[in-house]
Amino acid sequence: MEQILIVEDDKGLNQGLCKALKTKDRCVVSCSNLRSAQEQIACQMPDLILLDVNLPDGNGRVWLRALKAGTECPAVILLTANDTDEDIVCGLEEGADDYITKPFSLAVLRARVNTQLRNRCRTLPTNAIKIGPYCFDFIAQQFCADGVSVELSKTEQKLLRLLVENRGRTMERTLLMDRIWTDGADYVDENALSVTVKRLRDKLNAHEAIKTIYGIGYVWVTNDG
Repeated sequence: MEQILIVEDDKGLNQGLCKALKTKDRCVVSCSNLRSAQEQIACQMPDLILLDVNLPDGNGRVWLRALKAGTECPAVILLTANDTDEDIVCGLEEGADDYITKPFSLAVLRARVNTQLRNRCRTLPTNAIKIGPYCFDFIAQQFCADGVSVELSKTEQKLLRLLVENRGRTMERTLLMDRIWTDGADYVDENALSVTVKRLRDKLNAHEAIKTIYGIGYVWVTNDG
């Protein structure tokens, strides 16, 4: 699931941003100062940070420079009332991926946030497997469909990997069940595979890619490209 971190000391604006950006596939965490933001990213690095510049305990641009100097850094959008050309140029040169001045349109903000998240998803490591609109990195456990990050369960990841690594080849149901449920259980309900396939199709919108070969099993039919 995507995570956005909002660092904004205006309580009303902070709450409004959380409400505007939260979706069923995206969680939003809010902080009102740099200290709490640092504590948050120490627990989990978000995919994107919306960062105010003028904060009670420091300057957001200074923190931005420190973030960008690290080995792992999310996309950062500066969200500030500092609207001179010099402010914008300095913010971008210091590492901001985008710069939005207050006041702003929520529709424009959402569009820019979505763009940054799509761009981040498209820059997956080189071990990612790219198939048409899909990008799968089984090592990093990052999965994208049409540039949108998708969260998969461990079982769904196992199924996807088997289908993708054997794309074009029909995988028998019995083989899939043996390879997916390897916890030593004596019995696995055969319906479990059908349910997992349905969930995977729905999450990835892969109804055309994952085909049922009736009486045999399933096949990933989308060509690489």
